[in-house]
Amino acid sequence: MTAQLAQAPVAAPLAAKATVAAPARNFGIDCLRGCAILLVVVHHLALPFRAPLRPSLLGAWLPRRLLDAVSFNGYEAVFIFFVISGCLITTRILDRHGALERVDLARFYRARARRIVPLLLATLAALSGLAWFGVKGFAPDGARQSLSGLLGSALSFTFNWYEGRTGWAPAGWDVLWSLSIEEVFYLGFPLLCLWLPRRLLIGALVLLAASLVPLRDLVPSADEVWWEKAYLPGMSAIAWGVLTALLARRWRPSARDARALTLFGVFCILLVLGWGDLAHRYLHKSGLYCLCFGASLVLLGAPARPTVARRGLGWLARAGALSYELYLSHMFIVLAAVALYRAAFGTLQTWTFAIYLPVLAICYGLAVLLQRATARF
Repeated sequence: MTAQLAQAPVAAPLAAKATVAAPARNFGIDCLRGCAILLVVVHHLALPFRAPLRPSLLGAWLPRRLLDAVSFNGYEAVFIFFVISGCLITTRILDRHGALERVDLARFYRARARRIVPLLLATLAALSGLAWFGVKGFAPDGARQSLSGLLGSALSFTFNWYEGRTGWAPAGWDVLWSLSIEEVFYLGFPLLCLWLPRRLLIGALVLLAASLVPLRDLVPSADEVWWEKAYLPGMSAIAWGVLTALLARRWRPSARDARALTLFGVFCILLVLGWGDLAHRYLHKSGLYCLCFGASLVLLGAPARPTVARRGLGWLARAGALSYELYLSHMFIVLAAVALYRAAFGTLQTWTFAIYLPVLAICYGLAVLLQRATARF
């Protein structure tokens, strides 16, 4: 993440000088991103070899399906980030330049770099320092990986490719795979906007979006790392977001239609998150289509009228606004919390649930500090 993963007051997310006023934050979209980043953080904490929820005391009180939905949808959450990212960055291009074919390359890349690079460099410096001292979860532990390889692939946005060739990266580094997919897409996307006729560009985006599952199936599922982290499936999800932004320019639903779109979009997302096994079985392995479709519907519905912040959900929207900072930094807290828990309780998993809220709170605090520290750039 992505990335989200990457954007301005927006996808995981970003800013730059503009001749138009900066768009106001959309509370509904920020809440969607907030849910997505919480799923990512909880997933990385709840893995069976860390601090799983099901064997804890919560397992006796809460339904297994609910615990699994909360614990094991980090990958799906990243695809939600991809859709949001594509929509918001495309919207920003349209707001600034009026049309995709008029995108200013220098300005676009400068804005992306201003948002992505400062925090990425700080994260890589911290990861490299911990790896240098051999800290578990940060240092490469196999002969096929090295610190220079991890660092070089992260800086060149080929981290997912590096993992595909060498195996799973250390846990602290692993989150960088989705950022690689996003940034490679955004290196090429504005060029295509300039070079391709509009109809051909839209046709290519539709084809890419429609090919999400077939592209994923090109990689044998036995190749687990590359099957999850290949470039094209993630780019397909970003294409869903781009097309959503283009549609939103041509069609503004009424307030009632916007509510219906949002509710049905949330239903599609929850169907995949909570009943992914049924979606896989009865939707012919099309769960990711359902997920991207649902996220697109929420994005279409949210901007139709100003979304009023609702009391009690401000923290969720704020988490969404900090999703890029949370995404890049949360593994430092997650791995430290798991190590402390094991030092105190060993292999006893009864009390794992007790560390979740403190971990989320500390991750949030760190993200706030990182946002303030990098805002000057």
